[in-house]
Amino acid sequence: MGHMTRNQVVIVGGGVIGLCSAYYALKRGFAVTVIEREAAGADNCSMGNAGMIVPSHFTPLAAPGMISKGLRWMFDPESPFYIRPRLNLDLMHWGWLFYQHSTERHVAASRELLRDLNLESRRLFAELAEEEDFGLVRRGLLMLCNTQKGLDEEARVARDAHEIGLQAEVLDAAATARLDPAITMNVAGAVYFPQDCHLEPGRFMASIRRRVIVAGGLIESGVTIDSIETRGGAVTAMTGGGQRFEGGKFVIAGGSWSADLLKSVDIKLPLQAGKGYSLTLPSPPEMPELCSIFAEAKVAITPMDGSLRFGGTMEVGGLDLSVNPARVRGIVKSVSSYFPKFSERDFDAVEPWAGLRPVSPDGVPYLGQVAGLPNLLAAGGHAMMGLSLGPVSGRLIADLLAGDPPFRPIDAMSPGRFH
Repeated sequence: MGHMTRNQVVIVGGGVIGLCSAYYALKRGFAVTVIEREAAGADNCSMGNAGMIVPSHFTPLAAPGMISKGLRWMFDPESPFYIRPRLNLDLMHWGWLFYQHSTERHVAASRELLRDLNLESRRLFAELAEEEDFGLVRRGLLMLCNTQKGLDEEARVARDAHEIGLQAEVLDAAATARLDPAITMNVAGAVYFPQDCHLEPGRFMASIRRRVIVAGGLIESGVTIDSIETRGGAVTAMTGGGQRFEGGKFVIAGGSWSADLLKSVDIKLPLQAGKGYSLTLPSPPEMPELCSIFAEAKVAITPMDGSLRFGGTMEVGGLDLSVNPARVRGIVKSVSSYFPKFSERDFDAVEPWAGLRPVSPDGVPYLGQVAGLPNLLAAGGHAMMGLSLGPVSGRLIADLLAGDPPFRPIDAMSPGRFH
């Protein structure tokens, strides 16, 4: 096991977290091989998402009210959040942990971490955009509310944002219209988060992939890793598809597939796949300049290079990418109630995209060393913030690989925190 192998990092996963980890590890002088399940440049969860960078998302998914909301939504096939009931011990364990963490205390304990991660990631995106343009737009995000009740709820989030030093402005309907005059809106008002940004995920992924290759990283495509070889309390190789990849350090960033891989070395990582859908209109009737979220409908809207993407739903229910037409209908139906110039017919020819987001039970990502295997790191469980937290996660992984202290304490992200 020469110096070459010691300096060799093997990263499982070619999504945004895996590629950003590879990029920052290469900058530190590591030799890096990325192994991805899909064919080169193929679609993955990092491609069809809403492309948002969201300091505004400082409240973890596990928050008070989510359980009762989820139970109410269970019986509505078009609702934005759904847990498909099935007899599965992993899902039941995950559900119990989610329930335990849906508290005010947990929200208070997590919000500064999520804020710091998103703000640092935003800084890194800006740095990356200076080197190569991938359509980064720094104009903020509008949380659009079409009811006064929705606006009152979001105004509370704005107050919480101020408490932790984030910018947020509560706007009435007229002020909302002034901020984005190109789009006709039917809203009671909005909360404006000026620090949020958006980009075109396909362009960002192509850009980071190019940077990895230019820096000398190897990307092995179309290979599914199915086992981890260990010897003497350390990982020696990853194997799959008849191939064996040796290294000194290993990173698992396989999205929703990470938990199954870790099971092969008896590591239980509570993780569920949360399916989301998106629909991209190539020539919408109107084009907003800001990205936005329909607060009540939980639908994200992002302008992308002349097209307009609508994304939504969180459907927890196994590694299944099939499209549920009722869920897609829920997204489509919500649009005209906020953007009255749009109709359901606008979406007739649009092919829905589905992706699986890896969801941790407490709404905080996993990032750190895997217990008992000092040369194995895991990065995942970012749920809706995978793209937003891509660069900061990659940089943190590079810090850990190099033995450097992270930019802030990250113990709350430990992959072993539920044991």
